[in-house]
Amino acid sequence: MPTTAHRVTAAAAAITALACGPAAHPGELRAALVGWEAVLDAAADAALLEAVDPLWLRGWTPRDLVEVARRRLGPAVVPLVSDLVAADAARRPGTFSTAGVDAPRWWDTARPLVMAWREGRGLAPDEVLDRVVRLVGLVRGLPSLPVPSTPEPDEAAAGVDPKVLARVRGLLAKAESTTFAEEAEALSAKAQELMARHALAAAVVETRGGAPSATAVRRLWLDAPYTSAKSSLVHQVAGANRCRAVGLAALDLVTLVGHPTDLDTVELLVTSLLVQAGRAMAASSGGSRTRSFRHAFLLSYATRIGERLREAGAAAEEAARAEAGDALLPVLAARGEEVERTVAELFPRLVTKRFSVGNTAGWRAGREAADGASLLLGRDALAE
Repeated sequence: MPTTAHRVTAAAAAITALACGPAAHPGELRAALVGWEAVLDAAADAALLEAVDPLWLRGWTPRDLVEVARRRLGPAVVPLVSDLVAADAARRPGTFSTAGVDAPRWWDTARPLVMAWREGRGLAPDEVLDRVVRLVGLVRGLPSLPVPSTPEPDEAAAGVDPKVLARVRGLLAKAESTTFAEEAEALSAKAQELMARHALAAAVVETRGGAPSATAVRRLWLDAPYTSAKSSLVHQVAGANRCRAVGLAALDLVTLVGHPTDLDTVELLVTSLLVQAGRAMAASSGGSRTRSFRHAFLLSYATRIGERLREAGAAAEEAARAEAGDALLPVLAARGEEVERTVAELFPRLVTKRFSVGNTAGWRAGREAADGASLLLGRDALAE
C-alpha cells in the first residue's frame, strides 16, 4: 500500500502533468485529480516548489519571477508568487536572496501554503487549484537566462550618492506630472545633467587612483503594449550612457550591462521618458490612433531621444575632460571594453534586430515629441 509520501509525490506529478498540458477549466482540473483530495494541499506545495527549485540556477531571480508572472498571469497572482518565493527561501535560510520582492512569511509554515491561500487570502478551492496549475505551467516553461558573473547591485553597493538619486527622482516626478512642455524639458534636462555629472565624477576619481567599479548587469522589464518600440528607447538611452542593452522579446525583458552609475542614469531616464512618451503620444494631434501610428511614434521618439542624449553626453564628457585632463579617456575606454567583453560572454549568439516603420505621420509626431522632451545640458539655463 503506498505511503502518504508516495501519494503526495504521485499527486504532485499529476499536477505538473496537468500544468504542462492543454489549458483546462478549474472544474476539469478538480475532476482529473479525484482520489487525491487527502494529499492535494501537500502535493500542490510540492509541485510549486519543485518547479521553482531549478529556476535560480538558470539565471532567474525572485524579482524576475514576479515580473514575468504579473505579465503572463495578471497582477492578482503577484502576492501568490511572493508567497511562493518566501516559502522557497525558507528551505535555504541564509543562502537565498529575495531582493526586490515583498516576501514576508505571514502564514504558519508548518501548514501547506495553498491552505493559507484559501484561508488567509480568501480563495476558493478551485481558484487555488487553477492558480497552482497555471503557476507551475508558467515556471516549467520559462527559458534559461544568462547568468552574470556578478550579482545585480543595489543602490548602496553601486556607490551612488543617495542625495543625488533623491533629487533626480524628484525632478523626474515633476517632469512626468506637469502639463507644460517647457517645464518638463527643463526638469528632465536637469535630471540628466545631475546624473551625467555624477557618473563622470566617479570616473574622474578612478583617474586619481580610486578603486575601479566593476561592470554590473541589471534587468529591465517592459510593460505591454508596444514593447518592441519601448525596447528601442531603452537601447538608445543605454547607448548614450556608455551601456549596452540586449532585449529578449519573448519575455519583454531587456538586460542592461554597464557601470553602476551609468546604469542608474539609464534606469531613471527610461522610466521617466516612457511616461512622458505615453503622455505625448496620447496628446498628439497628428495622424491616427492606429497601432501602426503608435508603434512608429515610439520608434521615432526613441531615435530622436538617442540623438539628443548622445549630444548631451559628448558635452558632459568634454567638460569632465577639461577637469581631469586626458587621463579620463583611458578609464572610459577600459570601461567600454569591459562592457563589450561582458556582453560577449553573456550573449555569444547576439543578433541585431532592425525595425521597419510604415506610418509616416506617427514617425513625424514622435520626432516632434522627442524634440519637446529635450535633454540637452545647460548649466546656465538650468541653474537654480
